[in-house]
Amino acid sequence: MFPWLPHSLLGAACLALGIPSALAGDTVTYQVDGESFEGYHAPAADDARGAVLIIHDWDGLTDYEVQRADMLAEMGYDAFAVDLYGQGNRPVDTEARKAETAKLYQDRERMRTLTLAGLEQARELGAQDTVVMGYCFGGAVVLELARSGAADGIQGYATFHGGLDTPQGQSYASDTSPLLIAHGGADSSVTMSDVAALSEELEAAGVTYEIQVYSGAPHAFTVFGGDRYQKRADEKSWAAFRDFLDEVL
Repeated sequence: MFPWLPHSLLGAACLALGIPSALAGDTVTYQVDGESFEGYHAPAADDARGAVLIIHDWDGLTDYEVQRADMLAEMGYDAFAVDLYGQGNRPVDTEARKAETAKLYQDRERMRTLTLAGLEQARELGAQDTVVMGYCFGGAVVLELARSGAADGIQGYATFHGGLDTPQGQSYASDTSPLLIAHGGADSSVTMSDVAALSEELEAAGVTYEIQVYSGAPHAFTVFGGDRYQKRADEKSWAAFRDFLDEVL
């Protein structure tokens, strides 16, 4: 679960973060136009309060998204982490990760198709009213889906230290479901100018949104065990997300 921690510390870390120490769900292989993809499904133990679709960071669907899915299942939500890269494709170095994200940034139609396919798989597993959330690259994908208006039954969108730019020719409709943006004030990859530009765009479109900015938090501030992890910002943004789920689901 946490490959960077010694086994002796793993259980303590999980308890401290409120994360189950064993996987609560299962991997799910699904097909998109003849290609194999492998997501992760963590169902709520009892009647679900709703569903959450998780969009992975630039390294693909890894233990991190599995942890978040398990946390959501513990909270009473059906969670499904989608795979946008393909089964077995989990780039481990920076150049490979840049290459994989570039493929989808340059082919927005494929990005949307794969995201909608993941949503359809989640619904086949029982997901109904759904919030879509994502991290870093996944946050940019979440906003791509929000602008597309292509998915029915989406009650809200949430991004954590995600890309915020709107491609030329795209825009948000006034009936876009509510947005939650969690951003690090010290993020040098996505700047406060980007945050302000998105705010102005959403205001002009009449979209309901909330932007949370956490002082001193760098890019990727929620990634457990990472050198940019900031506990305060992670916990506060997760609490904001819980409130958001309570509000929209």
